[in-house]
Amino acid sequence: MKIEQLHTLFLECKGISTDTRKVSKNNMFFALKGDNFNGNTFALKAIELGANYVIIDEVEHKASNKTILVDNVLETLQALASYHRTFLSIPIIALTGSNGKTTTKELINTVLSKKYKTTATIGNLNNHIGVPLTLLSMTNETEIGIVEMGANHLKEIEFLCSIAKPDYGYITNFGKAHLEGFGSIQGVINGKSELYTYLIKNAKHIFLNADDSIQKEKLNTYIKKLGFSETDSNYFKIEFIEANPFVSFEIEDSTINSQLIGKYNFTNLCAAAIIGKYFNVELNEIKEALEDYAPTNNRSQIIEKGTNKIILDAYNANPTSMKAALENFSALKDETKIAFLGDMLELGTDAKQEHQAILDLSTSLNIDSIYLVGENFFESENKSHRAKQFISFETLKEELKTVKIKNRTLLIKGSRGMALERILDFV
Repeated sequence: MKIEQLHTLFLECKGISTDTRKVSKNNMFFALKGDNFNGNTFALKAIELGANYVIIDEVEHKASNKTILVDNVLETLQALASYHRTFLSIPIIALTGSNGKTTTKELINTVLSKKYKTTATIGNLNNHIGVPLTLLSMTNETEIGIVEMGANHLKEIEFLCSIAKPDYGYITNFGKAHLEGFGSIQGVINGKSELYTYLIKNAKHIFLNADDSIQKEKLNTYIKKLGFSETDSNYFKIEFIEANPFVSFEIEDSTINSQLIGKYNFTNLCAAAIIGKYFNVELNEIKEALEDYAPTNNRSQIIEKGTNKIILDAYNANPTSMKAALENFSALKDETKIAFLGDMLELGTDAKQEHQAILDLSTSLNIDSIYLVGENFFESENKSHRAKQFISFETLKEELKTVKIKNRTLLIKGSRGMALERILDFV
């Protein structure tokens, strides 16, 4: 079946599903395969649950005229998404980066929603499956699409751009994330910059943090760009005020007081503000959107529990974001501070060095006690009595059962695989 014909059938359906536990009536079900599952085996189940059509790539599972056999289900999903993106012909904003891209995506969506009907990536569905699903969730009512792109290897952003065909792009930063896949910080820069390469090649628009020297240099001669800066008058003027703990900043003589902690969120807020300005959202509406936005899902959340104030930032971590979080935490004026730090994953051969650097940094800062969790931190050299090392969460849990933490400010940060939000059950 040609992709045009499949798209006609897709328009008859009410959304896409790839999981029979989430199939809704009149869905189009794509029988994807994974390391531990084969969606083809659920084809009949999807039909029974109300799917209009089921896309399969194994002929033995062709159960009825509702099952459509293709060469490769994943490639068909991606091709359909790319066709649908062209069919809708709406502006697409793409963003990537090592840190802060999901928060920035949410902020951009919050601002643009003041004026437009937007569709944005849900959560962090930002890979070779998530990006197509985001595009296919866009309808004729969508006026602007916002697509987050994640990557841990070279050529991934390039591939996602070939599907989403963005008209605008923003890179949050280049940090020490996914070093195992990218190989080095230069690999990270090259990989994330594939977004810029696509936009420049196709004469599209770029938003940039002009105070990021790497980005500024890369785009020095490119004309179709709009940047923000605290110091360079050639770009949109923004001014950081404080982050104690929440970020406040000034734009066009208007002060915006956010509910986001840490100076590292300053540029995320600024990006949303200037993108709003570009798309003619009124400044008072930009201010309202950014001040009303409250983080969720373990991302820089402030939680009051008993007598303790908790900064829950346990969604993910890498050396760059960990350093920023610790320095921000150290600068807080709170009386007694405790940091719970979990291993940073996917660092490859750099893991030992980077964990040692974070341990050394944490013990040099204005933090009263530090709990380090995971095999990498456990194997690091520790010369400070303020830091305790635990090989696993289970060993930390036993410690927490015996320690009463009261009237403290806590930072909880680690990679997603460490699931450090479990600490909340013990403090």
